[in-house]
Amino acid sequence: MAGDDDSRGPEVTGLVQVRGGYSRVGDDDRVYPEEWPEREVLLDPFRVATTATTTAEFAAFVEATGHRTDAEVLGSSFVFAGFLPDDFEPTRGVAAAPWWREVPGADWAHPEGPQSDVSGRPDHPVVHVSRRDATAYARWCGGRLPTEVEWEVAARGGLKGSPFPWGDELEPGGEHRMNVWQGSFPVEDTGADGYRGTCPVDAFAPNGFGLHNTTGNVWEWCSGPWAEGHPDGVSRGGSYLCHASYCRRYRVTGRQLLSPDSSAGNLGFRVAVGR
Repeated sequence: MAGDDDSRGPEVTGLVQVRGGYSRVGDDDRVYPEEWPEREVLLDPFRVATTATTTAEFAAFVEATGHRTDAEVLGSSFVFAGFLPDDFEPTRGVAAAPWWREVPGADWAHPEGPQSDVSGRPDHPVVHVSRRDATAYARWCGGRLPTEVEWEVAARGGLKGSPFPWGDELEPGGEHRMNVWQGSFPVEDTGADGYRGTCPVDAFAPNGFGLHNTTGNVWEWCSGPWAEGHPDGVSRGGSYLCHASYCRRYRVTGRQLLSPDSSAGNLGFRVAVGR
């Protein structure tokens, strides 16, 4: 597989410094046990991108290195069924989530399959990337993926105990603050928040640290395992498909268990750098 190229890209831009020290992470609300317990952690200072990596940025990486993503090597990835044509031929689905369909030819450059492209989405987050793909990009530009704890501390934007990067209410004063499913999942997305599918990486106001879209839009890969001794990986923050009727993981504590080679149309990443 490509991706171990020794070339180096431009340094990551748009980074903000997150001070080290003690912070509280996790959640004791007893809705999702994988988020337990709320606890205090000690972090070294680090820098993190204010936005998820875009399709334009990932395209530059591919052009420079010849990297082929896991989805390209495998020949398929998973796409939300609502984005497929009505006459799309039957393909393998996900038993626990039938709204996902395996689509031959779906990858970062063809998010809904071979009939689609990213020409109108240069500022949208790159999707259909595995953890290996995300790690390869981060290394190319001199960075890395954030740890789970780093990601959550950054996502909170300095707030303590709040489920969202802006506070306690999902839609304060009726204002949409992130890109999530609006309507009846999975049959109707009204797009009341302005988007169906992904949105530009800086579409909504930033949190207190200057980070955009740390909840909603796309899940973001983190480094490290799901749990100590566990081989699988983890992504954080929810996506445009999250809805209270089945998935309240569009919060700063939301976690998702994934194999490192997983890819889907709502899975991206952002880059962190050293301290």
